[in-house]
Amino acid sequence: MTEPARHPHRRTAARRAALALLPVLLAASACGGPADASGSGAGITVMTWAPTDSGAAAAHPGMTALAQAIGRQLDGQGGLAGHRLRVLTCDEHNTADGATACAEQAVNAGAVAVIGSYSQFGDSFMPVLENAGIPYLGGYGLSDPEFTSPLSYPVNGGMPALLAGSGRQLVAAGCRTVALIRPDTPVGDQLADELAGALNPSDVRLVDVPAQQDSTDYTATVRQAIGDDAPGDCVTTVLDPVPTLNLLDSYRRSDHHDIRLASVIGSVQQSVLDSTGGDSGPLGGAYATGWYPPEAATVWDPLRATIQADGDGNPALDDSDPGVQTTWVAYQVFQQAVRLLTGKPVTARNLRDVLDSGTPITTGGATPPLAWGLTNMLASADWPRLVNTSVTFQQVQGGRLVEQRPGFVDTRWVLTGGKPPAGS
Repeated sequence: MTEPARHPHRRTAARRAALALLPVLLAASACGGPADASGSGAGITVMTWAPTDSGAAAAHPGMTALAQAIGRQLDGQGGLAGHRLRVLTCDEHNTADGATACAEQAVNAGAVAVIGSYSQFGDSFMPVLENAGIPYLGGYGLSDPEFTSPLSYPVNGGMPALLAGSGRQLVAAGCRTVALIRPDTPVGDQLADELAGALNPSDVRLVDVPAQQDSTDYTATVRQAIGDDAPGDCVTTVLDPVPTLNLLDSYRRSDHHDIRLASVIGSVQQSVLDSTGGDSGPLGGAYATGWYPPEAATVWDPLRATIQADGDGNPALDDSDPGVQTTWVAYQVFQQAVRLLTGKPVTARNLRDVLDSGTPITTGGATPPLAWGLTNMLASADWPRLVNTSVTFQQVQGGRLVEQRPGFVDTRWVLTGGKPPAGS
């Protein structure tokens, strides 16, 4: 086993080069257009997008389904702060062109915000939203612009926080070597660097294991990750759910005794646990790092009530899906932001003013209080808009993901290259 080569300077340079494609001095103070003209009458228009009918492994139909359910619920209660809520949804097909088309539809419809959405093509959709002054509230955290654009308001820490948290969870579990199975892509290269930042302060060795996302046989990948199978050896995975299922099948058939398995929420979620046999499968006892409390937590009771009240039995409305949870959290923030306008028209610009004010917005315990004021921003050139650096430590027990450690764990020191606090 060999340790990966680290290229932090190349990574930062590449990110900054990508950011140069964005409007340099985004006209946040001069953004007008159709978005600022909407929302001042009896109705408010918003949009949620995700890959839904594309058949891709990244499909998240529950996110758009929940957005529509929330819209119906609010309108059934008389609207939001006296306004009818018009929720538009869009299938972005997991393509750059699809993401751009959804953003253009939001602009043409006069949307005041894009809320709780999923797309890895921030370089494509974010400039469209920026030019129209439309805030992007609560993306899934898949692309650099979500953590750099002044019009992005992320509600979770994306993959940077998950990797930082996973590393610290494995350090606390006593791992001395961690093999990371991750996509063999430029984004995957970044993931290896981010996990290394969490392991290095504790002298835990990282073994980088790139893998093809479209493979159906991960035997060689698993063999490389398991290595000597010695006490203190751990394996963590950061693949999409479908490749993770194929990987776990190869892992189940491998010869191993001492390896401890871990992953991050999104790669491993309840549907994956159910498909692999729960506690009796390869994920029995596995560690997992998430953005939010586990599905059984009471903080999700209002989400479950909304799903049950919708009454259409849509199987995509799964309260354990991290995409569905992200959409829920984002709409809670949006509703509070609208109520904080206190009589002002509901426009994109006014929403941005509320969010930029730094006023803490609570999410019922699904996250710590969220705020996007200047003092809340991360002291990082890579992720300045990342304000929620907290994660949860979970473990598979009884076939379910449960708390392995109570409450939230803050990874801010990892993401800013600091030193572990006492007791970390």
